[in-house]
Amino acid sequence: METWVTEKHQKESLAALKRLIDIPSVNTADGTSFPPFGKAIEDCLTEALVICEALGMTTYHDPAGFYGYADYGEGEELIAILCHLDVVPAGDLALWETDPFQAVVKDGVMYGRGSQDDKGPTIAALYAFKAVVDAGFTFNKRIRFVFGTDEETLWRCMAHYNLKEEQPTKGFVPDSAFPVTYAEKGLLQAKLVGPGSSVFALDCGDAFNVVPGNAQYQGQDAQQVSQKLVELGISQTLANQTVTVSGKAVHASAAGQGINAINQLATGLVQVHPHSILQFLAEKVGTETNGFRIFGEVKDEMTGELTFNVATIKVDETKSEIELDLRIPVSYPAADLAAILEKTAAAYGLTYEEFDHVPALYVPKESDLVQTLMAIYQNKTGDKAQPLTSGGATYARTMKNMVAFGAHFPNTKSLAHQANEGIVLAELFQAIDIYAETIVQLCCEEE
Repeated sequence: METWVTEKHQKESLAALKRLIDIPSVNTADGTSFPPFGKAIEDCLTEALVICEALGMTTYHDPAGFYGYADYGEGEELIAILCHLDVVPAGDLALWETDPFQAVVKDGVMYGRGSQDDKGPTIAALYAFKAVVDAGFTFNKRIRFVFGTDEETLWRCMAHYNLKEEQPTKGFVPDSAFPVTYAEKGLLQAKLVGPGSSVFALDCGDAFNVVPGNAQYQGQDAQQVSQKLVELGISQTLANQTVTVSGKAVHASAAGQGINAINQLATGLVQVHPHSILQFLAEKVGTETNGFRIFGEVKDEMTGELTFNVATIKVDETKSEIELDLRIPVSYPAADLAAILEKTAAAYGLTYEEFDHVPALYVPKESDLVQTLMAIYQNKTGDKAQPLTSGGATYARTMKNMVAFGAHFPNTKSLAHQANEGIVLAELFQAIDIYAETIVQLCCEEE
């Protein structure tokens, strides 16, 4: 297949990506005022639309600040590419070799929060569009880049978009892996709330969709807690009456590949402070990442087993709370699992509160969209890999006839939601090439 991506496109894409990474677009607000998710996210949306205008698109910035989009071309059909500009917190800065919000290129990799998720893939799709335009193609369908601002939390951005804006005919989301993700597990996020404590306190974890890589306990009895962890074979450090357990942070959809520091800390801490929320974690979760002690086996042939992540824990004098992220196989009703979780939690004096639920995605492998994207990927790479399923949740499930498509390659090391997140430049440029062919076939040729 021919390519229209030039060195100029590659160079400009890196400059644009740095502009986005350098904006620390972490959600800092609750969506009830302006800007809905904080000034940095609003600034990042504005910057993305400025980039789009420079590429020749017309733009729209939602006055309430929830979303923006950029359009190009003519025709009845609307092809959408759904992207997000918000990022998860940087986490423990001591683990970063560079400033997470100052993009740096080193040894063929651009480092920075959002480089993989999702600013890098977003820029890849935008400069693929630019390459197609520069090659002189005529768009006989309209293309629209939609920019969300709330993907890492509650997707309120897409809810606002869907209430107010035109729905696309079809499209893709550059926020997953190649080749094509045709099915995504359901997402259930919940809180378990219980009594507070006057004898100890905790505040660990960053976000629902991150396996916590660090958990700390500070108290007069830290030495005793440390000893219990040692007896359990859990690696930890003790300094200044603070116990630190280090795990491995990964995206919650791949919880089995991480090490949950909160769960580990709880198994030792509960032996010193037999609090109900710690007892729940020690007895009903432990080191499991599939929820087996709570639900039994939850697994199907298409999308595999349930993933269960304890994302945060907070205990103070007034209440205790843990946040949970579940990725549910497509054949299992989320309501059934929620009922089991609520009953199990109640036995420990904990109250179940649903935070978010996003239904599963399924687009048949035999569909024209999946077949088209698969052929493009296979012809561009020579890789005959088959369509994928995923525990990740992308914007694809917010609209009909939409799938996730790249920009993560099969052998790429996933660093999303981790320290030292970075995108390999050669892979970024390869993604631009793949997306350019995709835009040509979806927008510039009759089907």
